[in-house]
Amino acid sequence: MAVAALLSPVVARAQQSAAARIQRLEDIEEIRTVLTDYGRYLDAHDLAAYSHLFAADGEWVGGFGTGKGPAAIQALMEKNLGVTAKGKPGSTYHLLTNFLIDVQGDTATAWSRWNFVVTSSDNKPSIMYGGHYDDTLVRENGHWKFKRRLAVNDIPAANPPASN
Repeated sequence: MAVAALLSPVVARAQQSAAARIQRLEDIEEIRTVLTDYGRYLDAHDLAAYSHLFAADGEWVGGFGTGKGPAAIQALMEKNLGVTAKGKPGSTYHLLTNFLIDVQGDTATAWSRWNFVVTSSDNKPSIMYGGHYDDTLVRENGHWKFKRRLAVNDIPAANPPASN
């Protein structure tokens, strides 16, 4: 009996730790889905669903400019991409890879790579741009959302170094 009483706090901590680890894994998986849905909605030109991946005060920062809040982000994308999809379906898409996700309670950071693929003149896929995302995410109303997504062009670089 004395041994059980002594082990009780250890067992409780182990169970609590297991629950925390499971929650962390569930959070990472939900965030991975948000990162994937971002590209999926963007490529499908579903800009309403795309904009709702952002928190109420979420911010998108990239080559098109900056938008804050889902409505402003949707308007920014519509201005730059058009209200309806251009060209034939499947003629462009994003490849999203290398997800690194760190969860700290109700906030998280993520880093990932992106490539923008277009159809070349000979009807073959061609990578037009490559870059990475620096993300901050927040749990809002029980779901993970982008608090801030910074889209960085790496290839070609946004500001290529001057040659001497």
